[in-house]
Amino acid sequence: MATPRPAPEWRVARWLNAPAPIALADLRGKAVLAVAFQMLCPGCVAHGLPQAMRARDTFSEADLAVVGLHTVFEHHEAQGNERALAAFLHEYRIRFPVGMDDPDPEHAIPATMRAYRMEGTPTTILIDRQGNIRLQTFGHLDDMRLGALIASLVAEPREPATASPADTACGGVGCRPPVSG
Repeated sequence: MATPRPAPEWRVARWLNAPAPIALADLRGKAVLAVAFQMLCPGCVAHGLPQAMRARDTFSEADLAVVGLHTVFEHHEAQGNERALAAFLHEYRIRFPVGMDDPDPEHAIPATMRAYRMEGTPTTILIDRQGNIRLQTFGHLDDMRLGALIASLVAEPREPATASPADTACGGVGCRPPVSG
């Protein structure tokens, strides 16, 4: 997996399949699989979204949050419509939360897509329990590889390891300075 880096917050204009807006901070303690897609993208429909649905069916919701990011950079008239996206999600039986990436009138590329420097759709993003990007890839990723990566994130501790008092004080054996990063 890639060197972890903090995941930028999503900039979402509207959430579908969610009772309230979702922030990355709300998902801390879970691994996150985010799939960026467009409903008129053949690779998204054939690979990205079905793979995200399989991941949702395979892993516990207590360990893995699956989120769609509908990030429109072409055919705005057809794809930028909330009602059309809601119908698409219903027809394809996509039940996980989907955020509509915030369009930016000054840029052709929407806000979240720009923040993550995505190359296109589908884009698969894995975020660890602490909110760091561990994988971001454009195009199709093999199911076995994605499943193994998700399993490794789910197996990680919910909280990062912290120094114990014995690591920073005289613990009977000897004194050590605090562990520095």
